[in-house]
Amino acid sequence: MRMLLRPLSSLRLTLAGMILLAIGAGLSYGNPMNMPVWVLVVPMAVLALNLLSAIIVNPRIHRRASLLVFHLGLLGVVILSAVGFLTRYEAHVELLQGTGFSTDGLFDQRKGPWHSGELDKVHFVQGPYTVDYAAHMMRGHTRSQVEVPDGRGGWETKVIGDDRPLVIDGYRFYTSFNKGFAPILTWIPDQGQAVTGSVHMPSYPLFEFKQDNSWAPPGGPQIKFWLRLTTGMTDKQSWVLDGSKTQGVLVVNTASERKELKPGDRVKIPGGTLRYERLSTWMGYKIFYDPTLHWLFVTAIIGILGLFAHFWRKFGASWASMGRVSGEAVARTSSPRGNAI
Repeated sequence: MRMLLRPLSSLRLTLAGMILLAIGAGLSYGNPMNMPVWVLVVPMAVLALNLLSAIIVNPRIHRRASLLVFHLGLLGVVILSAVGFLTRYEAHVELLQGTGFSTDGLFDQRKGPWHSGELDKVHFVQGPYTVDYAAHMMRGHTRSQVEVPDGRGGWETKVIGDDRPLVIDGYRFYTSFNKGFAPILTWIPDQGQAVTGSVHMPSYPLFEFKQDNSWAPPGGPQIKFWLRLTTGMTDKQSWVLDGSKTQGVLVVNTASERKELKPGDRVKIPGGTLRYERLSTWMGYKIFYDPTLHWLFVTAIIGILGLFAHFWRKFGASWASMGRVSGEAVARTSSPRGNAI
């Protein structure tokens, strides 16, 4: 058995696995959508097999408890990392204030071949948010309020941000720099029922200079919008982005006219009437799922403790011996001597 495993435990295979892993990491840099997860998983599998063979074959590892614990911890980290890539899920979503999370609006999705989560069962409602900005447009804390079911038929308010995710069924929702404003509009056709919806403007303040979008209502012409905002934004001092304290004038451009609307105003357009209801906000989230995160942490800590125990055993005796020698030398130097008469 060991004769069969000895070639798999060689340092040459370790070097080959590390080179393959470096190549895979380079190909995966920036998280490109078209790069398969196997460019990382295959090198990790090679390294895991190499490390397991070394643990079995090398007596200097499996006969020393501390070294064995360290290598087993390292093996666990490699295996869990590979499993994490195979089961991982990432995506982005934009949620309008007052609306619930839905998988219909997901984009930039990346899903591992072993992912089997139930994201469609996740439910929460987006509330208002505020974002702190320091001078020179340095983004600080984001405080996004969400309403989640409390399990008793009611709702519970939670505040999340870039470093404080909302965690539901293993899915972690992080706020992002991607956020902005959305006019709520009602289209009243000349014939038929009224339809209310929203138009998401580009991210703010990243595209403060370009708050425009377009929309073609059912049975109506193409309408171009431009949103003129008053948010208190300044580049010279700190300020807070708060949708509840923001005012917005909606500029409507059609083929025949240009008109500025305040909340409650309406404009007649060929085919119907457009009413500007109010100004709302939307928040962008990054969704992340990896069931191995907690196990990775525990396994890494165990491996570190094993390595610490190994070095403590290796150098502790030497340090203690050096301490005893130093103590004896000091005692000899300071011992009293008789005076010659």
